[in-house]
Amino acid sequence: MTGAVVDTLSAQEFQREIASRVSAADLAAIASDLDRKSLALRELLTPGAQRPDSAALRQVLRWVFATRRRADEILAQAGPERLGAAIAGLLDPGEPVIGRFDRFGEFAAGLPGSSYELASELLHFTEPGQYWLWTRWMWDPSTETGALRLVTTDDIDLTEGASGGGMYLTVGRATAFVDETGKAAGFTGAGPGLFGTDVFLAAVYGVYMSTVLRMRMTQEFTRLVPPLPALIRRLLGVYHLEV
Repeated sequence: MTGAVVDTLSAQEFQREIASRVSAADLAAIASDLDRKSLALRELLTPGAQRPDSAALRQVLRWVFATRRRADEILAQAGPERLGAAIAGLLDPGEPVIGRFDRFGEFAAGLPGSSYELASELLHFTEPGQYWLWTRWMWDPSTETGALRLVTTDDIDLTEGASGGGMYLTVGRATAFVDETGKAAGFTGAGPGLFGTDVFLAAVYGVYMSTVLRMRMTQEFTRLVPPLPALIRRLLGVYHLEV
């Protein structure tokens, strides 16, 4: 990626709208919950430890927004041994992440939920300093929409990449630019590392979603959309923290 990547004016406009709906303390609390989520997943999926059993794998799936409601179905279809082995392979740092990401995608292709969302959450929350998040609300390649598209310049090609793993790398580069620009401009400071950027992008999508719904739907239906803090938590999988 060369030239300007982040549309700073749009990002700052979103930040002003976010600040009018959510306090800085609430955003920081959400980032703190992301840290707790990361700790929980690291404890469940410690590299080199004994393979997680069915109960632990169910808890892992319940942490991920894209698989939360279909955890039992995924476990039944994949089987705990095969799922545990696929996750271990994804998290094994012995080969480049693109190959691991693609192999996990092949394994999970027939399972309920989005394979790339599950893979990215497992990578990001077990190694938050090394890997990043990729969800449909962040960037959906099938519709070319999402929070990243809303805060990056129009000439940036987020579909770049010959495979799911290649696209994951492209999303990571764009996220890094948003993070760096946000740290300088003050709109990704809710939490340490990429957690502040996670919160910002989820809030951007929440603002966008609620604005579009207000334009297209009746007031009765728009009342069903949760307040922005709750919506951010749902998107990031920390609305109900697992025990």
